[in-house]
Amino acid sequence: MDDITAPPRLTRLTFHGPLSEDRAAGMVRRLTSPTAPTAPTTVLDIGCGWGELMLRLLEAMPGATGVGIDLDEDDLARGRANAESRGLAERTRFVQESAVDTSQGPADLVLCLGASHALSDARPPEHTTAALHALRRLVTPGGRVLLGEGFWQRPPAPGELGAMWPDASASEFHHVADLVDLAIAAGFRPAWIETASNDEWEEFESAYQCDVEEWLAAHPDHPLARETRDRVDRHRGMWLRGYRRVMGMAYLTLVPVA
Repeated sequence: MDDITAPPRLTRLTFHGPLSEDRAAGMVRRLTSPTAPTAPTTVLDIGCGWGELMLRLLEAMPGATGVGIDLDEDDLARGRANAESRGLAERTRFVQESAVDTSQGPADLVLCLGASHALSDARPPEHTTAALHALRRLVTPGGRVLLGEGFWQRPPAPGELGAMWPDASASEFHHVADLVDLAIAAGFRPAWIETASNDEWEEFESAYQCDVEEWLAAHPDHPLARETRDRVDRHRGMWLRGYRRVMGMAYLTLVPVA
């Protein structure tokens, strides 16, 4: 690697969130079950990144089509390359656009994993309610929404909040029970409720930084090393001193009320 090559980015991550292979496989089985009232044929992935779960759903549903929307062109390019390598390019589109008031959809399966903020300009925690109403509009009758949303596992202490991102607030996230209530108020019934485990979080956070940490160890004097060290050290501090075992991730499979 020469002095003008940037450090690698997220190469160790399969999913851009605390989601294990076992949990993802279970989600795919449930969402593509032949016993479902409506056989899904369309998938919409909000804030898709590289859309790994969407691609796995499409692999399990021959003939179904999927659209992923995101603002990060690097992630979208990774998704397109993965779709091509898995023979899914003709059934998949990765579109660079904002999800706010998107014209994509409605779809039989709508994914929104850690991306509710992309559906609304409202500030937390109001953005969650706004996102749920947007998702209700984007799902077909009889379809399913898979929402991955942050929540507080317990109220954060002042020192923990101070170690998190700028302007972190105890009101920023809901308790998981209140999150489910918001989904019901927006016109859904919760068909499945699950939360990421501590192991899933630690695997995600470690994989999030592992490739860059190894790059830094091998290239301590690279022109980009100092700013890269500052960035990864800051993120590690937010996790270990701030939201580790304080913030959770709920995965809600939601059914729209007729």
